[in-house]
Amino acid sequence: MRSIKSWFVLSRSVAFALAGAVLSGPALARGIPIIPPDHMLSGMIRVIDGDTIEIAGNRVRLEGIDAPELGQSCQTVSGQSWDCGTAATRALVALTQQRRVECKVQALDKYGRVLAICSAGGVNLNAEMIKSGHAWAFVKYSKLYVAEEAVARQAKLGVWQGPAVPAWDYRAGRWAGAASDAPQGCAIKGNVSRSGLIYHMPWSPWYQRVAMSPDRGTRWFCSEADAMAAGWRPAMTR
Repeated sequence: MRSIKSWFVLSRSVAFALAGAVLSGPALARGIPIIPPDHMLSGMIRVIDGDTIEIAGNRVRLEGIDAPELGQSCQTVSGQSWDCGTAATRALVALTQQRRVECKVQALDKYGRVLAICSAGGVNLNAEMIKSGHAWAFVKYSKLYVAEEAVARQAKLGVWQGPAVPAWDYRAGRWAGAASDAPQGCAIKGNVSRSGLIYHMPWSPWYQRVAMSPDRGTRWFCSEADAMAAGWRPAMTR
């Protein structure tokens, strides 16, 4: 019986690898269930930020898009600053509020988070966030929504109305700044709070509020993999 079970788990792991999923050390060590591609998740959701939701007990990243981080600002054509990260989160809330959401799993990332294409009321959420200018097409990993991005750029919607730093560059910049002051360049803050063991990335809205005090159990981490393997979980941004 054990050999049959082991073969089944191995078969699913191989299938996932062929589908482009990357499950590595921390995810496997934490016993994250392997959700096969094309599996459907459905139900009411909680919006985490402009490209992440929580559904059926799973944290789901919208495949092929990258929304501004909470706390990130963009500019209008006249140079005025606006909170594009908050606006993206609110846009996703508006699209999903009091609606049942369905997500078709595409793969898992190396932390075990689901990558999916999701819809609500017949609207493709991934595509709509791009079309409305509340996210960029994440072309480093997927070219699914390049056409939708071109529409938003032409109409100067959302992040395209003025100068804006793409979310991936924003994160890189925040990491570089925090790493220069962190021990051994390990810029992730592991905090001990009433909600448990929570880690904060340098672009987290609460990053600067976390006072590092080893005698109170706080820890620095070099990667999300390290933090998750040690039992910390990511901060909820909403």
